[in-house]
Amino acid sequence: MHQFLIIALLILFSGKGGEPYAVQACVSEQEIHLFELVNVYRRENNLPAIPLSPSLCFVAGAHVWDLNTNQPDRGRCNMHSWSGSGLWTACCYTEDHKRARCIWSKPRELTDYEGFGYEIAYYSSWPAKEHQNMARAAMDGWMGSPGHNSMILNKYAWKRVKWNAMGVGIYGNYAVVWFGEEKDPVRKVKRCP
Repeated sequence: MHQFLIIALLILFSGKGGEPYAVQACVSEQEIHLFELVNVYRRENNLPAIPLSPSLCFVAGAHVWDLNTNQPDRGRCNMHSWSGSGLWTACCYTEDHKRARCIWSKPRELTDYEGFGYEIAYYSSWPAKEHQNMARAAMDGWMGSPGHNSMILNKYAWKRVKWNAMGVGIYGNYAVVWFGEEKDPVRKVKRCP
């Protein structure tokens, strides 16, 4: 119920005139491809697949929409930042990780998901319409980045963590994946037509 209320409000208040992120209430083919790429990579490394989470997909969709439309990742804020132009709390995430909690709590803030969410993000400078396979580009980028790779494969700081939920979002020049330790109470993921 909470998620549907947010969707209705976002259709009314969609920020700077762009497409409201509420469209991300469904998951696109490109996002399903990203979800599958993450799980194939995990299986290749003898790790279990992570279930797709409708709640974390909603958060991921909201975030890629915000990144593309409102660009909160400019200046000293990085791609984990959220603008003040939506129905969420603004957060400037900096390299020192001092405001990490404002990011981790986004799933609770936007959905009924009870746990924290942890995000990896990718940006491509190519014009969005020229991206034929943003999912593959993002996955290649994350596999080549030690910090992102360790989160996907539960290494180092993430070694004792068991991911029980994953959300994916791709919009314009951004792709994100959200991981969560809690199982999602919402079970069914809607695919975009």
